[in-house]
Amino acid sequence: MPKRFPFSPPGFAFAAALVLASAPVFAQRPVQKPPARQGGTQAFFTTPLSPAEMANKQAVLETDRGTILINLLPEAAPNHVGYFIKTAREGGYDGTVFHRVVRGGIVQGGDPLSKDPAKRDLFGTGGLGVLRLEASAERHTAGAVSAVLRPGQPDSGGAQFFICLTAQPALDGTYSVFGRVVEGLDVAMDISTAALGPDGKVADPIVIRRVTIRDTPPPEPDPFSTESVEELARWHAVLQTSLGDITLEFFPDKAPAHVRNFLRLAKLGVYDGMAFHRVVAGFVAQTGSLTSRSAPLNPKQQKFVTELAPEFNDTKHVRGTLSMARGSDPASATTSFFVCFGPAPSLDGKYTAFGRVVSGLDVLDAIEKAPVTGEMPVTPIALQTVRLERAGG
Repeated sequence: MPKRFPFSPPGFAFAAALVLASAPVFAQRPVQKPPARQGGTQAFFTTPLSPAEMANKQAVLETDRGTILINLLPEAAPNHVGYFIKTAREGGYDGTVFHRVVRGGIVQGGDPLSKDPAKRDLFGTGGLGVLRLEASAERHTAGAVSAVLRPGQPDSGGAQFFICLTAQPALDGTYSVFGRVVEGLDVAMDISTAALGPDGKVADPIVIRRVTIRDTPPPEPDPFSTESVEELARWHAVLQTSLGDITLEFFPDKAPAHVRNFLRLAKLGVYDGMAFHRVVAGFVAQTGSLTSRSAPLNPKQQKFVTELAPEFNDTKHVRGTLSMARGSDPASATTSFFVCFGPAPSLDGKYTAFGRVVSGLDVLDAIEKAPVTGEMPVTPIALQTVRLERAGG
């Protein structure tokens, strides 16, 4: 829970968060009158798009904090999806802002009035009252995209939407879920941390620069899942550290799963912003631990952090050998790896060696000479990023 709610007792933190998260999904002031037909009967939007025209569509939200991809769900809420597509194609979301957030809970945006900073007092009241509730079996789990409503008016949806960052089951059945975030939930989480002004709205509004609708692209194969052993062997990795670069080559003929895993994690940026957390002179320099990472993993990165079955082989642990760290369980390796400063025969056949240093041994020497407290460098040695290079271009 945020520190400003210290009164929430243990065991009630989620409930308190839920109550707080529920509030932003309502419009702030129901000042707009709903559209009406002649005779006073309210006219609700009905999409002219057929199910086939809305199937397999994805919304791309380009924001000040990054891109959010949303798979639209016409089978759950066809009119909401149709209205979202219509609004996006007309540029209705371009230049709007995320004006309300609950840290780690919900972000809300899409109000057409929010294009004009002079109308800040009205943010949260615009673009509503045109859609009937389309309740479905879709749940407000993390990543759910749902329609904002006026208080006490279930048939008041419109352009405004909110994204759930955590499960909000109290909203199920009372709000229309019409999409799910498939990439960029970390971006939405970052948006939720924005500072609030005295009026409870985001102090420095976060702009939705553009929303485009596209066909959902086919699933991409997992990184480095299809390459042959020969192709894997052509890749090098450059460890960019605060003391210089170390270039690695790999032994996929000895440990193909470990090589794929390392290349995949590097490509996804898992190793960015880490540190060498263990330096033992004459033995090893170890890095890659998630506990040393400067930022949490995003969902896509987290998906690929898995335990590896050992691939023990006849590669000797000598100066420059790259090997995978693990716990007492031989099948517990995930992200952490080490490079040997010198011969370490006690590791042979017990840890999976999968590569070696081909350039930057002088940097490895500098790491070995770094002052330590216990095994931790006194001055942090950063693993800034791991750059992949393919031999021969």
